[in-house]
Amino acid sequence: MKRLEGSVALVTGGSRGIGAAVVGRLAREGADVVVTYERREESAREVVKVVEGEGGRGLAVRVDCGEPEALVGAVEEAAASFGRLDVLVNNAAVFPTGALEGWAVEDVDRALAVNVRAPFLAAQAAARHMGRGGRIISVGSNIADRVPFAGLALYAMSKTALEGMTRGLARELGPRGITVNLVHPGPTDTDANPADGPDAAGIAGLTAVGRYAEPAEIAATVAHLAGPEGAYITGASIRVDGGFTV
Repeated sequence: MKRLEGSVALVTGGSRGIGAAVVGRLAREGADVVVTYERREESAREVVKVVEGEGGRGLAVRVDCGEPEALVGAVEEAAASFGRLDVLVNNAAVFPTGALEGWAVEDVDRALAVNVRAPFLAAQAAARHMGRGGRIISVGSNIADRVPFAGLALYAMSKTALEGMTRGLARELGPRGITVNLVHPGPTDTDANPADGPDAAGIAGLTAVGRYAEPAEIAATVAHLAGPEGAYITGASIRVDGGFTV
């Protein structure tokens, strides 16, 4: 049974890593999927082929999520191209790291523009097209709850902001039958944070299960929230972090 058959989803930053895994899982569940990407056009087109291989319609849209007009335009293009929009997955993000004294105002603005403002504006735009059963899901980070190393203050701040946004939007959109949730992944094996990287053993050791997640494990939770079984979950911050924050 394809639980999302007939649905249209938009996944920001869906050309690689967790985003690509989410796209593939939603496609297997029957959704048509629009993918945004900033630089990796070839990867985005490969992800679209995955959607099409599952029998769905796919579309790749180039957009810098730090640019408000372009981001809102991508939401509108998704709804116009496929005639509706049922699921928004705010996945695109930047990962700023560094000492406090090293950040310029422009760096702070960029992190907040992509990691905070963009999810809010995308949700605002997507909600205009959603009816009952609509789903807004953001991808946060385990760093929102636990900061084990120095140099992560800016990133942690940006991801923590999503918790307040999620709760506020859940209250506002609940009467319309739209749920809003947040998934906090733990360390996940992607090209940006490989499980065989130089610091991976120490990071994995901070989890209760002693390993990195596979992107598909994060995507499974996103798909559950996007499907009919997720209808009574809203305003939640769900940690898929292998016990990183216990």
